[in-house]
Amino acid sequence: MSKIFTITEGLENMGALRTGGQGSVYKGRRMGPIFSAVKLLPTPIHNESMDDHNYRNFINEVEKLKKVNEIPNPNVVKILNSGITESGSLPFIEMEFIEGPDLGELLKPPHEVMFTIKEVIKLADQLASALSHCHKVGVKHGDIKSNNVKFNIHSGNYVLLDFGLSAMSDEQRRSSMRHAGAIEFMAPEQNEGQLLFQTDIYSYGVIVYELLAGRVPFLLQDNGETARNNVMLSHMESAVPDVLELRKQNLPNEWPVKQQEREMQVPAWLLSIVSKCLEKRPEDRFKDGTALQEILGAYIGTENRDGAKKAIAALRSENEDLHSRILAYQKQVTQPSTIAVPRKLMVALILVFLGAIAFGIFKTPLKSSLMPAKPDTVFIQPNLAAIKRKAIVFVKDSLRRDSIRSAKKRLLLEKKAKRKKFLGLF
Repeated sequence: MSKIFTITEGLENMGALRTGGQGSVYKGRRMGPIFSAVKLLPTPIHNESMDDHNYRNFINEVEKLKKVNEIPNPNVVKILNSGITESGSLPFIEMEFIEGPDLGELLKPPHEVMFTIKEVIKLADQLASALSHCHKVGVKHGDIKSNNVKFNIHSGNYVLLDFGLSAMSDEQRRSSMRHAGAIEFMAPEQNEGQLLFQTDIYSYGVIVYELLAGRVPFLLQDNGETARNNVMLSHMESAVPDVLELRKQNLPNEWPVKQQEREMQVPAWLLSIVSKCLEKRPEDRFKDGTALQEILGAYIGTENRDGAKKAIAALRSENEDLHSRILAYQKQVTQPSTIAVPRKLMVALILVFLGAIAFGIFKTPLKSSLMPAKPDTVFIQPNLAAIKRKAIVFVKDSLRRDSIRSAKKRLLLEKKAKRKKFLGLF
C-alpha cells in the first residue's frame, strides 16, 4: 500500500512508520534527500470547502498548529506543511523527521526498563517546556505517550511529536478513542472525548511515572475490549500504585548496589509533581503546561543551587587542602631537611649539650624525704664552669678555622680566575 499511496505533489511516500486509531504516520521525502514525518488523519475530506464541517475544523486546527512554530522550541517538532492527499482525500500534517529512538524504544532491551533520576528530571523539564510552549498558543496535544516523545540524537533533546489528534474535531476524537492504542496514557475525561490542557498534564504524569517505575500505572493486559475498559476504569477510579515500590521492584540487576541505593533516592518534590499530575479530576491538576513548568523549574533551580553549593564547598575544601600541601612542599624545598654542620663543630655542640645535662642533674642535691641518701654516699660535683669555657673556646676555634679555610678557598678561586683572564689576553 505504501508503495502506491500518493501523499501530494513533491512529497514522496517512503513507507508507514506506524498506524493507529488516530491515524497513520508515514515517512516522507521532499525535494530529494530531505525527510519528514507525515501524519494522515483517518477521516476523508472530499470537499475542500469551508462549507464542509470536517474541512473547516481541520483548517482551523492547522492554523493553531502554525502558531506553535512562530517561536521555535527545541522540544517541539516543527510543522512543515498540511493539506489533503491526492489519493484518498485524507487530511495530512507534515512534520520534521526526528532521527532517534522514542521513549517506548528506550525502555525496551537492550536498554533498562527505567531511567536514572538525572535523566528523568531532564525529560520532565524538557517535556514541560514543550507543553508550556504549545498551551501558550492554545494548542492541546491530546495524544502524549511514549511513542510520541523522541530523543533527537543530533541535539540531545527530547522532542514532542505528532499533533494529529489536536487537529481533529471533538466528534472525531470521541470516535478515535474507541480504537486508540495508547489507552494507558489517557486521562479519565478522554473517555468522554474531552480534550483539555489538564488532559495533557495527566498524560505527562503517566510518562514521568513510567520512567520512574519501569511501567505505566495501569497496564493493558491485551488489546481486547474488556482489557481496554478495565484500564480506562482504573484511570477513572483506582488509586495510583506506589511509584517507589515499583521502582524498587524493577531496578535493573545490571546496576551496581551503590547505584541502586542512589537511584532509590527520588526527590520528594518530583514525586509530589507526578502525584498532582495524576489526579482524577482535571481541576485538581496543574491548570496547564506553563503552571507545570514554573513549579518544576523552581524545584530544579533550587536543587541545582543546593548542588552547586555542595560542589563549591567540596571544591573549596579540596582547594584549601591542596594549598596547604603546596605550602608544606615549598617549605620542605626551601628549608632542607638536613643541615650541613662541620664535624668539629658538631662535637663541640655535643659537649655543650652533655654539659648542660650534667649541670641539670647535679645542680640540685640528690636528697628526698622519700629516698634519703646514705651517710657514706659521696657526690662528686663536676667543674661545670670549666666544661663550659672549654666548649666555648673549642666552638670559637672551630668557627675561626672554618672561616679561614673558606677565605683561602675563595682567594684560590680568584687567583685561578685572574690567571685565566690573563692568559685569555694572549
